[in-house]
Parts: sequence; structure tokens; C-alpha cells
Amino acid sequence: MVSGKKKADLNISGMHCATCAVTIEDAVKSLGKGTEVQVNFGNDTAQVEFDPGKISLRQIEEAIRGAGYEIIHQEVIIRVGGMMCATCVETIEKALSSLPGVIQARVNLATEKAYVSYNPSVSSPEDMKAEIEAAGYQYMGIAEDLSPEAEEKERQRDLSDKFRRFSIGFAVSIPLFLLMFIPLPVPMHTLSWFMLVVSTPVFFYVAYPIFRAAMTALRNRTLNMDVMYAMGTGVAYGASVLGTLGIVLTHDFMFYDTAIMLASFLILGRYLETRAKGRTSEAIRKLVGLRPRTALVLREGNETEIAIGDVVTGDFVIVKPGGKIPVDGEVIDGESYVDESMITGEPIPVLKSKGSKVIGGSLNTNSVFTFRTEKVGKDTVLAQIISLVEEAQASKPPVQRIADVAVSYFIPVVLIIATGAFAVWYYLLGSTLLFALTALISVLVVACPCALGLATPTAVTVGVGRGAELGILIRNGEALEIADRLTAVIFDKTGTLTRGKPEVTDLISSGIDDRTLISLAASVERNATHPLAEAVVRKAEELQVPIEESAEFTTFGGKGVTARVLGEEVLVGNRVLLAGKSVEIQKGTDQQIIRLEEDGKTAVLVAVAGRIAGIIAIADTTKETTPEAIRELTNMGLSVAMITGDNKRTAEAVGRQVGISRVIAEVLPEDKEREVKSLQAAGAVVAFVGDGINDAPALARADVGIAIGSGTDVAIESGDIVLIKDDLLDAVAAIQLSRKVMSRIKQNIFWAFAYNMVLIPLAAGVLYPFTGYIFSPVLAAFAMAASSVTVVSLSLLLKRYIPPAKKGTIQR
Repeated sequence: MVSGKKKADLNISGMHCATCAVTIEDAVKSLGKGTEVQVNFGNDTAQVEFDPGKISLRQIEEAIRGAGYEIIHQEVIIRVGGMMCATCVETIEKALSSLPGVIQARVNLATEKAYVSYNPSVSSPEDMKAEIEAAGYQYMGIAEDLSPEAEEKERQRDLSDKFRRFSIGFAVSIPLFLLMFIPLPVPMHTLSWFMLVVSTPVFFYVAYPIFRAAMTALRNRTLNMDVMYAMGTGVAYGASVLGTLGIVLTHDFMFYDTAIMLASFLILGRYLETRAKGRTSEAIRKLVGLRPRTALVLREGNETEIAIGDVVTGDFVIVKPGGKIPVDGEVIDGESYVDESMITGEPIPVLKSKGSKVIGGSLNTNSVFTFRTEKVGKDTVLAQIISLVEEAQASKPPVQRIADVAVSYFIPVVLIIATGAFAVWYYLLGSTLLFALTALISVLVVACPCALGLATPTAVTVGVGRGAELGILIRNGEALEIADRLTAVIFDKTGTLTRGKPEVTDLISSGIDDRTLISLAASVERNATHPLAEAVVRKAEELQVPIEESAEFTTFGGKGVTARVLGEEVLVGNRVLLAGKSVEIQKGTDQQIIRLEEDGKTAVLVAVAGRIAGIIAIADTTKETTPEAIRELTNMGLSVAMITGDNKRTAEAVGRQVGISRVIAEVLPEDKEREVKSLQAAGAVVAFVGDGINDAPALARADVGIAIGSGTDVAIESGDIVLIKDDLLDAVAAIQLSRKVMSRIKQNIFWAFAYNMVLIPLAAGVLYPFTGYIFSPVLAAFAMAASSVTVVSLSLLLKRYIPPAKKGTIQR
């Protein structure tokens, strides 16, 4: 228990005035327990003095959040060595969480990383290092400070050590095992001493990692798998020594070969498991490997090669054929085809010319070009993708809780079963001591929560990595699990189902000519950013009509815009806008509007000085893959709907084109969230698919928000699932991938439970009275090793998974 007061500096977001500072101070002081606080509204900070023995920093922060504010933390990813099972994960999480400045600690067994959110004014990475090492594990360093080469070198060193141990173990234990069946002209007494001398150094060399980890666990008052394995192998070796010395036991108890073979199988299992776990993170290593180490920049007119970390925004970077683009930017000179497949999943190189955006990590194929840097370091698309993938791999879907609860009870239950089996066979049923010891050792060795601990994280790690390879970024494990349970998918229309680049198709003027109509409309719309407004301005530029200065520009969300042009008030929008301004629409004009809308066009009305001046018809073509994506979702049993601000006739026409029967039209941007909420209230599990521009509230409200990007401009923070490419088939693929990953997690958990539920009773001897068969300790060790490897191998199959929606568009 930490004693004495600590001071913590908190960075707070959401403060707007001095009253906020008072509100936060009152919230913290209400906790009592000697907690003091001073809030500085000027720099959005608070200094808290508290006693960790009475109250935690986490409780203080919860009080601040309860008052309506957020705390900004620092995060660090730490590489941890020596983890073997789910109990190790729990031990490290508890050790890190015991630090007063640690807010949250999550450990991923598959990637061997700890993801820590902390307050640096209270606890530091050095404190975390001390806690990890005190718990008996290796602090391998901060992940971002370790190069992929250094990580791989350390992994190979660990694999080599395990390989040597089990190779030597088998090289000695197999001959010892054979000696027991070969008639030798030496007395058993002499043979037992020979086996003691030969096996002792080998046993302790092979089993050393197991006993070291077991001692550390016991010092920390925890029970993990190493404690059980140490007991199993230790009992086998100890019984052999006692038999050799003739103390209590006889020469019948010669388990030397068994003890070494048990330890060797355990180390072999960990070797295979480590190799397999290393493959689960290949996707993230590939992404990290995309980052070039240097960049060729123009400085003072000279080409200079500098470290990637020294590139700053505004630098001019030269990229030669075959070179990797170091950071994000915009081409200013030259043109070339660039392979962006490793980022977007798009296999065909893209032509980049002046004004084109380029992504760091992509490959220049055939020519030289120069670009101006716009995003460097952690702001690049690649860096954000890596960060999101790492964060997702660290997350735990709710289904993981089943395994976590099982693991917390697992070891005590197994110890009870092992000792119970010994007691029943020896004391109640009168079996030999040799038989009872065999049952005890077999139960201790065969039991394995490792498979349970690996079932979820390995599948999540591989699945999220596979998603990144396909251009599908999954934010966390919870998104995977919810996506598996979806019943409805809602699509925003503009920019999602359609290309988002509408074009003017018809000009119908009334009282003025067409050129004047488009000129007045463009003079107002030049101030807006809506795709329809941009289409009007583009048409005016195409016709080379004058675009005048405007004043008093006003936007009416979901209705249109107004401004004063050449002294007259000009309205550009829909019926609702004109009705609100008391502009009458004649019957003939209304019929023209209806005809255009039935053709799937949007009718933009223009009024000048209180009178209708004309109609501008605009159409937005649907994306090529939209109808196919809708068919796929319907075939998957999902309900599909479209939501749009367009009028009902236009929306239904677009719905018919793409195959969507349920159309929710005339919805203002701020009301899209309400429509999602109403579907949820009816019991639907809803995914909302949008571009993240004007539908952020709906994306956030949906059970799963799927945000569509456009390759070079990905709104990484905009959804639970982010699609790098502007392709709706990727939305389908994301749901299919989620279903596959969750199916694999459930399979893994089933096999992990089934393995233990079948083999533990078998090892305890439940079949012996009926079949005369007892599960030998050596077979138990082999089965234990196979269980974890099986679960990891099943997860690794996801690396080759191609969602049905993507088949034919990508290769394995």
C-alpha cells in the first residue's frame, strides 16, 4: 500500500469559464479523504493532492468526469517478456494498476505488449519497469523506441534459448526412457544412481525457466501455470530421487526420464506458441516496415538526404523511381504512378500529378516527382493507421470476459482436482502410491488455461491486422463483436451511396435567361461547401458566366442558403426554404420539379426579390459497386435503409437504382442521429455508413459507425470501423470479417474449454475403473503443448481469409 500524499497535475478538457473551475473543485472536494485541489482555468489544468492509501487517482478522475469534463492522459506501449498464460496477463495488469498514476493497464498476451494510460506527474515508465520486473517479468522497453529489427532479434534469441533447452531435454530423456525397457547386466540400484547423475543437470537446465517463474509467482502471492508445472515436474523428479535414495519410496519410482520429458514438452509447447504468436503481429510489422528511414529534401537549392524524423511540414521532398514516399503531402512538380496497395489495398498504381495527394509509405514506381510535405510524424495517415491497429489489438471484446472469469478460478480448481485425485486413489480406493502420483502429476501437467488466455487476443490481433491489409481499420474488439450481431445497416446517400460529386443536368429559368440564373445561384453558393453548391459553381465556371460578390450570406441547415447579390435577396434551396420566405411556387413550376425528382434529380430552386426565378436540376451518379454491396448485405440477412436530406421522390428514385426499398427522406443533418436512435429503440442493432463530414452524430450514435475514407484523406477518428478506400464493398467486407473473427474466437474458446473439460478428468483417472487406462504424464505434457498451439494456429488461419465481398478483387 502506498502511503503519504502524492501530487498530480491533470490536463482537463471542456472548461469554458471560471465557473467550470469552481465546479471541478467542488466535485473533487466532495470526495473528502484529505483530497485537495486547485484548478487553473487559464491553462486548463488542475493540481490534486491526495493520499493513494485512501483514494485513487482513478476515483478522482471519475468525479471530474461526473461533473462533465474529460481528463487527457499520456499513453505508452511497453514490450513485456516472460508471459506464458492468462494468469500472467492478470498479474501484470494488477502490478501496473497498483501504481498511483496509472489509470488503465491492458496487456495483450498475443503481442506481448502492455498498453498503459497514465499521469506522468505521478508515475513514469521507470516506475512501470520496476513493477513489471518485481512481478517477475522482463521489461523489454517502450515499443516505439524499439526498431522492428531489435524486436525480431530479441524474439529469435528467445526462440533459440527454448530450442536448445528442449533439444537437450529430449536428447537425454529418450535414451533414459529406452533404458527402462532394455535388460542390462547391472543392478537397479546402480542404474538408478547413474540416472540421477545424468538427469539432474539436464533437468534443472531444461526446467529452470519454469521453476524461476514459479518462484517469482509465489513471491508475489499469485498462482500461475508455472507453479502447477513446477509442482508436476518437481514431484516426478523428487519421487525419483527419493526412490534412488530409498527414502520412503522404492526403485519402482523412477521418473527421471518422465521429469525431463515433461519439462521438454512444456518448453517445446512454449517454443511453438512463441513462433505462432510472432506471426500474429506480422501485419503491424509490415505496416511499420513501410516507413522509410530517410528522405531526399531540397534545402537551400541542394538535394539533401536527412533522417525521416527531421522532415518538417513545408519541406520539398524528391521521390525517385522505386523509392518510398516518406510522409504525406501534395505533388508540386512531375508525375508518376504510385503503388498505394500496402495502405489502401487498391492493387492498381494510381497516377499522381501536380495537385495530387500522396501517402507516406506508398511506393513510387516509374518516374521522379517533387511534393510539399503536409503531415509528418504521428500526423501521417500511416502513423495513424499503425496507432489505430495497435490500439485495436490491445482491446478486449466483451466475449473475453468469459475466459477471464474462467481463468481466475482455473488454477485453484485444478490444484483441488489434482490433490483430490491423489487422495481418492491412494486413501479411499487403496491404489498404489505410484498410481496415485501418476494421476497427480498428469492432472497438474495437462491443465492449461493458456489456450483460454490466447483464444481471444490472437484472433483479434490477426483479424485486425488482416483488416488493415484489406484497407479496413477496426478501432477495437467491441466493434468486432457488435458488427457480428448487426441486424440493420443505414447508408447516408450523398458521398456514400453516390460519388458525392453531383453535376448540373438541367437549367429551367423563369423570367430571366439561363446564364443569369446560374450566375445568381453561383454568386450565393460560392460561400457554401455542400456538394450541390460546388456543382452549381462548377457549372457557372464551365459556362464562363460572372460570379458576383455577395453579402449577408446565411445558411439554413437542410434547406438552402440566402445572400444579397447586386442589391437583391437571392434564395437558393428547396421548397421548405422558399415557403419559409413566403415565395409562392406556381403549379406549372411544381410539376416540373416533380418530373425532375422522379428522374432521381435534385431540384434546386432559385428565387430573386421574392419571386421564383428558375430551377437548377442536379444529379449525383451512384458508385459502381453500390448495387452489388446492397445485394450482398441483403443476402446476409441484414435490413438496409438509406437516409438523406433529399425530397422523397428523388430519394426513392435513387433507392430504386441501388436496390434499397426503405428510404428515409427529407431528414436534416442534425436529425439523422434521431432516426438511428428510433431504429435502436425498435430493437435493431444498427450500423451507420457515412463519410464522417456531416453525419458524425449519427456515426457516433450507431452501434457501429462505419466511416468511408478516400485513400489520401482518411478521417481516422470518425468511426468504429474506417474504410480507407471509397468503396462500399469494403463496408460489406468489414461486416464479413467481423463475423469471421468472432466465429473463430468462439471456436477457440470452445476448444479451450473442451480440452480442459475432457482431459483433466481423463488425467485424474476417471476411465481407469472401466477401461484400465490411465493418462500418462508424458502424454499429458504433449497434449498441453498441443492445446495452445492449436488455438494460435486456428487464429492464424485468419491471415488467409478473404471476405466474399472482396473475392475477385484481391489476391491472397
